[in-house]
Amino acid sequence: PVVTGFLHLGGLRTALYNYVFAKNHQGTFILRVEDTDQTRVVPGAAEGIEDMLDWAGIPPDESPRRGGSFGPYQQSRRLDLYRRASDVLLERGAAYRCFCTPQRLELLKKEALRSQQTPRYDNRCRHLTPTEVSEKLSRGLDWVVRFRLEKGVEPFRDLVYGWNKHEVADVEGDPVILKGDGFPTYHLANVVDDHYMGISHVLRGTEWLTSTSKHLLLYKAFGWDPPQFGHLPLLLNKDGGKLSKRQGDIFLERFAQEGYLPEALLDIITNCGSGFAEKQMGRTLEELISQFEIGRITTHSALLDLEKLPEFNRIHLTRHIENEGLRQKLIRELQVLVEHVFGDQQVDQEVLEKEYVERVLLLRKGHISFLKNLVSSDYSYLWVRPLVSREQLQTISAEVDEIGKLVLGLMTKQAAVLTMEELNKDLRSLQKQTKETKYSSMMKLLRLALSGQQHGPSVAEMMVTLGPKEVCGRIRKALSS
Repeated sequence: PVVTGFLHLGGLRTALYNYVFAKNHQGTFILRVEDTDQTRVVPGAAEGIEDMLDWAGIPPDESPRRGGSFGPYQQSRRLDLYRRASDVLLERGAAYRCFCTPQRLELLKKEALRSQQTPRYDNRCRHLTPTEVSEKLSRGLDWVVRFRLEKGVEPFRDLVYGWNKHEVADVEGDPVILKGDGFPTYHLANVVDDHYMGISHVLRGTEWLTSTSKHLLLYKAFGWDPPQFGHLPLLLNKDGGKLSKRQGDIFLERFAQEGYLPEALLDIITNCGSGFAEKQMGRTLEELISQFEIGRITTHSALLDLEKLPEFNRIHLTRHIENEGLRQKLIRELQVLVEHVFGDQQVDQEVLEKEYVERVLLLRKGHISFLKNLVSSDYSYLWVRPLVSREQLQTISAEVDEIGKLVLGLMTKQAAVLTMEELNKDLRSLQKQTKETKYSSMMKLLRLALSGQQHGPSVAEMMVTLGPKEVCGRIRKALSS
């Protein structure tokens, strides 16, 4: 994959398809940083992209950071190679020096727009004689190198779109391949690099499909064999609009900060697209690799419904909780979250013990979409032991001691695994053993004793999640205070 700015969902999807294709064919997945447009280079973006590919679990085999046999992997460090390549094309007459000033090019553009035509270079310098070129060079005029577009392009077979050809010479002027600052344009750099890096397959966005004929003309001018190209349909919003980079809400950093699991992102961007046998949520990277077939990619745009992302995250979070190795990481993350959110509220160290945190995770599995849900106000009762006095409880019911004893008795009897259904039945029958406390009052009293809150999850859910030991401890403490 190629890089100009930070990694967003569209870029992740292109990288992912390249990654699964490479792994499916025991190939090498290469990250090359295309930083030849110096006006668009964002400081730190290249490092950020590698960080995000690592985070997403699809690290490149060769890259600026990892190195490899075909480096450097940053185009700004390969300028000599591009200059030599453009010299070869100049010698062969396949390219020429253009001395047109930016002012003249701007004028051409304005005239074309005025007469409602697509702006294109008029190939004026193509017709300069060697003498005219020498004369302009001796005057020290600025120049760029342009590639001669020839008519009669050969059709090529795209891995996704099938047979294609675009008569580029009919619709555009000769393109610049080497700029005045010595930097190449994308067209030259990517052809030269793909050749020297031994690239066999290129999967890239469909916006490059019409340029492919131009790239193939360059391969032909060099006398090189081109790689195979596959163009991926656009990734769009579910309403068919472009994903907005401006809002910054499609960049990977944001999803990482918000607590999304990388697997959920990989799953949703392949789920809304094509390339796999059937739509199913919850696919792991291993399944994506084994199920991927490039022939299954369709040419219609992929519509991404980000509102479904929390549901994808819930499915992958559940899988992480069920997997013993992955669960250990979640336990540590949750311990850190609890300390961060409730640190100033006297979190009891027992509440941070691995066994307790693990129980909470296993019990709330499937009910939460994010780990951070467990530190929301609804769940604060899990981490902060309430300070409730007997007097407070007595204002709800005079039968505080009786209710306390009944619940303690129930908990000792319930040493086995608690279930919400069973508990709800048991609590109903306990209430019948009180003299005058209504069921709603008893629930209010227990909620206050267990959480110090008036609202929140059901009492049965609280008791199940806290577990018998913690429930008994909290009730005894409330009765004795």
